[in-house]
Amino acid sequence: METRLRVNEMFHSLQGESTHAGRPCTFVRLTGCPLRCSYCDTAYAFHEGTWMTLAEVLQAVAAHPARLVEVTGGEPLAQPGAIPLLQALVDAGYEVLLETSGAVPIAGVPAGVRRIVDLKTPGSGEARRNDWSNVAHLRTGDEVKFVIASREDYDWARDVAREHRLLDRVPVLVSPVWDSGVGRELAEWILADGWQVRFQMQLHKWIWPEVERGV
Repeated sequence: METRLRVNEMFHSLQGESTHAGRPCTFVRLTGCPLRCSYCDTAYAFHEGTWMTLAEVLQAVAAHPARLVEVTGGEPLAQPGAIPLLQALVDAGYEVLLETSGAVPIAGVPAGVRRIVDLKTPGSGEARRNDWSNVAHLRTGDEVKFVIASREDYDWARDVAREHRLLDRVPVLVSPVWDSGVGRELAEWILADGWQVRFQMQLHKWIWPEVERGV
């Protein structure tokens, strides 16, 4: 049976987060997500989308000049077709990123894909959904992200990172919830603790603050 995926949107922009921030990137946003995070900024991806064959997705990606491609969502791994898509992108010679919630197993993601695992903090309302087995499957090139809404979230993230020795294994990214007002405080907490993480804000929202989609 031919692989088909429900695609919410595809676009060419600058990568707004991760250690790849600032790089031109083609984004493939898949429809659907089993989580309902309190601060979600892509709720439109829960249900909207167009069914496409794997060949059609690859053709659309090839229409853009970027050699960096990110598969995101929603939660992209909620679709069975995500794994064949990731493998096909690697086989086509792209540098491939996967943005995933950490609530779905990542062990089956093809080699060569750099996985950005967004471990859910208490402020998301979905921390209970974290699949902690994913920590054991982190590999070189992967990254872990925490989105912070409060001091409670920060303390929780710091303790999780220490417990699992994440900084010995992968880059750790720490972001404030957009428009939460904790950005400056978060920076100061990190500095006060001497925590060797990467503070990040969503670059694309600074460049295009009035645009909600396609950036």
